[in-house]
Amino acid sequence: MKLFIVIFFCLVYQLKYLCNSVEASFPSVLINGVEHETFPISRGDETRILREDARIPKTRRNKELPPAQYTWGGLYPRDTATREVKSLDGIWNFRLSPKDDPDKGFREEWYSAPLASSGDVIAMAVPSSYNDVTQDKDLRDHVGWAWYDTFFMTPRRWLEDGERVLVRLGSVHYSCVVYVNGVAITAHEGGHLPVLADVTLAVKPADQANLLTVAVNNVLTNETIPQGEIQYKTDETMYPPGYFIQYYDFDFFNYAGIHRPVLLYSTPQSYIDDITVVTDATGVLNFTIDYVAAAGVTDLSCSVDVFDANMSSVAHADACQGTITISNPQLWWPYLMDPKPGYLYTLRASIKAADGSLVDQYPIRVGLRALSWGATGISLNGKPLYIRGCGKHEDSDIRGKGFDPALVVKDFSLLKWLGANAFRTSHYPYAEEIMDQADAEGIMVIDESPAVNLRTFDETLASRHSEVMRELVRRDKNRPAVISWSLANEPRSYQAAATSYFAEVSAVTKLADPTRPVTSALSQDFNSDNAAPSLDVIWVNRYYSWYSDTGHLELVQQQVVTDLTRWYNKYNKPVGVSEYGADAVPGLHMDPAYTWSEEYQMQLFLGNFAAFDELRGSSVVFMGEMFWNFADFMTQQGTGRAGGNKKGVFTRSRQPKPTSFLVRDRYLNLASGKQSPQESCRWFKSTP
Repeated sequence: MKLFIVIFFCLVYQLKYLCNSVEASFPSVLINGVEHETFPISRGDETRILREDARIPKTRRNKELPPAQYTWGGLYPRDTATREVKSLDGIWNFRLSPKDDPDKGFREEWYSAPLASSGDVIAMAVPSSYNDVTQDKDLRDHVGWAWYDTFFMTPRRWLEDGERVLVRLGSVHYSCVVYVNGVAITAHEGGHLPVLADVTLAVKPADQANLLTVAVNNVLTNETIPQGEIQYKTDETMYPPGYFIQYYDFDFFNYAGIHRPVLLYSTPQSYIDDITVVTDATGVLNFTIDYVAAAGVTDLSCSVDVFDANMSSVAHADACQGTITISNPQLWWPYLMDPKPGYLYTLRASIKAADGSLVDQYPIRVGLRALSWGATGISLNGKPLYIRGCGKHEDSDIRGKGFDPALVVKDFSLLKWLGANAFRTSHYPYAEEIMDQADAEGIMVIDESPAVNLRTFDETLASRHSEVMRELVRRDKNRPAVISWSLANEPRSYQAAATSYFAEVSAVTKLADPTRPVTSALSQDFNSDNAAPSLDVIWVNRYYSWYSDTGHLELVQQQVVTDLTRWYNKYNKPVGVSEYGADAVPGLHMDPAYTWSEEYQMQLFLGNFAAFDELRGSSVVFMGEMFWNFADFMTQQGTGRAGGNKKGVFTRSRQPKPTSFLVRDRYLNLASGKQSPQESCRWFKSTP
């Protein structure tokens, strides 16, 4: 904790470049005709000014804030008639701050000149996690600040036309400070959601290179999401002076770095800020366009055009808010529920000047569908949904959590090969490019926050958690693939404080988006959990015959059925299994089945299949099954993990284990209306 405080106040101290002249030159703006002195943040029913809400200690708030920034990442940068995008991905320069001197980079002002001018640097791929790209153990296990920099050129046209110039980082884990040409532009807390930096006032003329520097910190505490803890080892007979270890409870590696694409882009000074779309299954599309008008600009108007998958126009409206009805609508359906799953329309929003000239334009893809839920289950377009899915991770060799489009394509190919129709973004929001593909492929998503294994439930954390949910909803609210918001995974919700905590975070999420159910993946006993009362549907993680009654596969069916029935009887809400599984070391065979063997994993899955079929035939409203995990993934070192978590039905390199064929057989049977495939899998049974 001491290290975190030192680091954070160091960050604040270094904001000295942000002088009054920068603030004075920052224009007032009009938000849909209402004047504000700086850029706003819209949060459900309230609009607040970031200058009053920055996550920087009050000692520096009045005079030395970066230019005001949104706390969300803005609309995803796209090339349009009025916007241009440049990728800054590639090989950047990189350096760690020493573990025993974490504030060195701030004290020596590494951001004020290229990193290479002040010491040694190494090459670092962006996007990627930095942990696994070298043979350096200290880099793999680093805790503290890491520094990146690169150069970029601003296109002359952007500057001549007076465009806004922005840098957007898709994800930086866990927190970061962004500098351009030595000026601190913004600070952001929280990995997995985008970071937006308006650099208009900081960039140089078009013929001069700009220096982009990003300081990244991976320290986790009781006040971060996810949580962690820094423990200082004070026994100097056993540890060097100042030695500390970062601990965290979640079971995946705490990869760090710039994990997703970094994009430089332009918008007009008056620009579309946000778009909200709500649809139904009859072709009705409700829309709202939020725009920002530059100082002195008035009389802007909005229009909306809708195009089908062939980009033929199907609807038009001249309004900033309204309703469009699409004739003969093609509905958005999940994979294997319709011959044309994932059908998407394009909604193109425009704002125009009083003379009719185009000011800004932005397209989003939308799916026409109606989602409903209640005591009888979840329905899409009037048809009951049964979830056939899995939990995943953004994880792969070398890249860690770094975005890789080839891996995205491979994973969706494997999901469809399995016959899956859904996945959960365990245990954090996934890249927007992954979510785009889910929309297009018809794969449903339970969209989860980074609140994994919460162990405390105070108001400070609830406020931070609520902010994360607002950012997540605003990012993904228009996605047809998203069918639920997951507040957390396996919180220690037996604590009494969890009752009010989850009531608050759930209410915030429902206020931000009342069109989807709120859930969590729970791990406590049905009698001790205090989160379920605030949820619309209940998912539970259950590892019978793995973490309990290990080796006793004969108990799986009975225990799963009994447990889920108890949850349903207590809450009268739809229930499902969000995790079940067993580690299987690839190539380890033991017959009779024995823990860690591939045979054991297969038998455990078959026992769960039988339980799910029994629940589906009972009075329980059982909404679905999601195995853990899609693929093997890396974890922190420990005696319970041999090279990571091996619960995947695919290896980390996406090669199939035998269990994947069981899942494929079952899911394809379920999609065609059949029950468990065990009769077609006699070779896996102990008796003929």
